[in-house]
Amino acid sequence: MKKNFALIFLFALFCGFGQNKTLTLEDATLGYWKGLYPETLESIRWLNSGNSYMYVVDNHLVFFDAASGKETSKYSLTDFQKAYPQLNRFPSLKNIKENLFGFQYKNSLEIIDFQLNDRFTLTFDENAENIEISPNFNHVAFTLDNNLFFASGLNNKIAITQETNRNIVSGQAIARSEYGISKGIFWSPESNFIAFYQKDESLVSEYPLVDESTYPASATPIKYPMAGQGSEIAAVGIYDIKNNKKIMLNIDTSDHRYLTNLTWTPDEKYVLIAEINRSTTRYDLNLYDVNTGNKVRTVLSESNNKWVEPEKDAVFLPNSKTDFLWFSEKDGFMNLYHYNTSGKLKNQLTNFEWVVHEVLGFDEKVEHVFISGTGPDARENHTYKVHIKNKKFTKLTPQSGSHQSQLSKNGKYLIDRYSSLNVAGETQIINTETGKITSIQKSKNPLADYRIGTQEFVDIIAEDGKKLHGIIMKPADFDPTKKYPVLIYVYGGPHAQLVTNSYLGGASMWLPAFSTLNDYIVFTLDNRGTAHRGFEFESGIHRQLGELELKDQLKGVEYLKSLSYVDASRMAIHGWSYGGFMASSLMLRSPGSFTTAVAGGPVIDWKYYEVMYGERYMDTPQENHEGYEKSRVSNYIQNLNGKLLLITGSVDPVVVPQHSMSLLKAAVDHNKQVDFFSYPGHEHNVRGKDRVNLIEKIAEYIVENNQ
Repeated sequence: MKKNFALIFLFALFCGFGQNKTLTLEDATLGYWKGLYPETLESIRWLNSGNSYMYVVDNHLVFFDAASGKETSKYSLTDFQKAYPQLNRFPSLKNIKENLFGFQYKNSLEIIDFQLNDRFTLTFDENAENIEISPNFNHVAFTLDNNLFFASGLNNKIAITQETNRNIVSGQAIARSEYGISKGIFWSPESNFIAFYQKDESLVSEYPLVDESTYPASATPIKYPMAGQGSEIAAVGIYDIKNNKKIMLNIDTSDHRYLTNLTWTPDEKYVLIAEINRSTTRYDLNLYDVNTGNKVRTVLSESNNKWVEPEKDAVFLPNSKTDFLWFSEKDGFMNLYHYNTSGKLKNQLTNFEWVVHEVLGFDEKVEHVFISGTGPDARENHTYKVHIKNKKFTKLTPQSGSHQSQLSKNGKYLIDRYSSLNVAGETQIINTETGKITSIQKSKNPLADYRIGTQEFVDIIAEDGKKLHGIIMKPADFDPTKKYPVLIYVYGGPHAQLVTNSYLGGASMWLPAFSTLNDYIVFTLDNRGTAHRGFEFESGIHRQLGELELKDQLKGVEYLKSLSYVDASRMAIHGWSYGGFMASSLMLRSPGSFTTAVAGGPVIDWKYYEVMYGERYMDTPQENHEGYEKSRVSNYIQNLNGKLLLITGSVDPVVVPQHSMSLLKAAVDHNKQVDFFSYPGHEHNVRGKDRVNLIEKIAEYIVENNQ
């Protein structure tokens, strides 16, 4: 077993002296609300033009000039409350233009001019949901129940759809928010049109969740498309505000295809839509005329015998109606390609063997595009500028760690915040032309006075030679001559990464707290299938969930057993959601490796999971019977050797309770004792103050049983 300690950051959370406070699980769980996470500059953002930015500090909204670093103006919360007395803090303000700012206040859209001390109010329905404000801040679109409306001027509720069939849903996210879909309402750039999603759920089964808070308990069924069964039929509508005209795009979706990555062209004449076949092996990026609803052409197509998953909208170059950048991992890593709407590939703009995450914007002359991506170390995130013609690139964030950047409208400056294992957080202004960095805020370590142990990055080598990133936490007062029990915290599924070079190494605060409170080693490993390592690394799990991932995690176990200070006879494992699938699978498919497992919100049988996610990675149960059977956790219940606790939310609409019930039934059938706890009224995770009860339950179960 090879192990690489080249990237080791030993830290007693940055301060080794004066640590005398005990970090309880309650404090760690509620850490954000208790001020135990590093402070940041509240609501920091660029204005719509120039080099000005703003943030909230000491109950004042303060404006700064990035070039000089000087404060230019300031407004107090007290003055703001004269107009809005019920506000106890500054709302999230969006700069519209010049001195105009907008924000949502209850069921109204507020426009204010600080300099003129003037304001305008647009009121809309008080029951509105899925609220989307137009780019010019003159209109607002929203949903009421399953229909779509908008408000403009004195009219606070103008119907765009008036469906009485409860199976027809407009203006909401479709495809269960997969493939980058996060909303169902899309304003055109000049606010003249609204594009919207519509879905017909007539073929989708109802799943019978129960509200146990009523007297008697009442049924609250949801639409849930399980793998291999009926799915939703998607559509896209266009509403012309000036002419009060609605059309539906002419797309035949009777084959259950997905309509994703909806993007307006800058001239508002067309929309681009990536259409993915249900088997997710091919997509076509199609251009549609918004006046006729007809398809104009297919701009580009991609196929892959495992899966395709376009998740990023087209990014049009400023001052161009036709040229755009498109994200694709067809060469093995997520890179950017320069196309036009006629379908011509102008060039592959980036050709990195690492993952590009986001387009941040452009400079004024549109010579450079600014992007974020991992860089060579997948545990980090950095900002780069790339020359659009010659493709030369420059890294703008030199410090190791995870950077989150905002680009000024003119492309001359970045607001950049980063953290790492040894930096709690720092916000800085970066000149994108000279590279000059000006620090404007450094976060103090909020845990400096607490007894916290160390964290170290480690690399594990998989069976086939692939490098896997892990992190190991040691308790305070660690003694290398002692033997310590272990908790492995796992997720292990697609589109997730647990091990990052960021504050606490990306871990939830309760994990280092648990380590010191209970004298435990805590270990986490990102196995194959997890994010930000490229398509080959992520796609090896196709049609065989729970195979490659388990092998990688067991390599982690093998590494832990090689450590002189690890008690190999006292290993426990915990995870939630996909991590619940992993924890229960490892407990039952590798008997003897763990004494104890806690599986929260666990996927037990992939046929009970949703179409949009499950079929992408497993195909349908009809197409991949062997894969579904092999991954079904219940098939291994007879191997139980130790203690297993299942936890679920009683009204979980994501991993529905049927998963846990199926494993409990198998346990009864095989006369195996499994522990179970359901959190009444909670969905896929336990949030709010009840989360303290959850974390304490997990911790107590592990400590009591990992003997």
